[in-house]
Amino acid sequence: MSTPAAIHGLGEPSHWVRQWAHLVAAGGAVLDVASGAGRHARFFASRGHPVTALDRDAAALDMLRGEPLITPLAADLEGAAWPLAGDAKFAAVVVTNYLHRPLFPQLLHSLAPGGVLVYETFAQGNESVGKPSNPAFLLAPGELLDRVRGQLRVVAFQDGFLAQPRPAYVQRICAILEAERPDDPAQAASPPCYELAG
Repeated sequence: MSTPAAIHGLGEPSHWVRQWAHLVAAGGAVLDVASGAGRHARFFASRGHPVTALDRDAAALDMLRGEPLITPLAADLEGAAWPLAGDAKFAAVVVTNYLHRPLFPQLLHSLAPGGVLVYETFAQGNESVGKPSNPAFLLAPGELLDRVRGQLRVVAFQDGFLAQPRPAYVQRICAILEAERPDDPAQAASPPCYELAG
């Protein structure tokens, strides 16, 4: 059983996630992948979003039982089949501090039209300052851009070093699955407007 100190997903929501939350459709369903104890699930639920929180750590998910708008779901994201119905779509997919490359196609497939991918995790270089240091858990330069290229519209991307809250090399992206627009320019509405955070 996990001790509270060992449970991930406690504490404040990521600054990156908070920065781009305004792009998620009001009331839209959110998928929090590798949620741990649910810092992001709670954040989005507090904003009126129903949230599905996926994690393999049942003890961490138990901390979410009874929380309004949050459905915790224990699942082995690396050794078992995708735990959600193939047609389940979300207004946002949120992933932080987690990397399992074979999941990328499923994560993108889980976005509804207009859905937002907010992803932040460790990058190469992190082995010089701490854990994780295994290359399997560190993104290569520009890897998140490569993963969404041709499928999502990138609103923001960063790849570099953070001194706080602890030294880390990170990569993060906010990207949107744009709804299809009519081919006829006369029928097309105004272009999408994604307000950039200040």
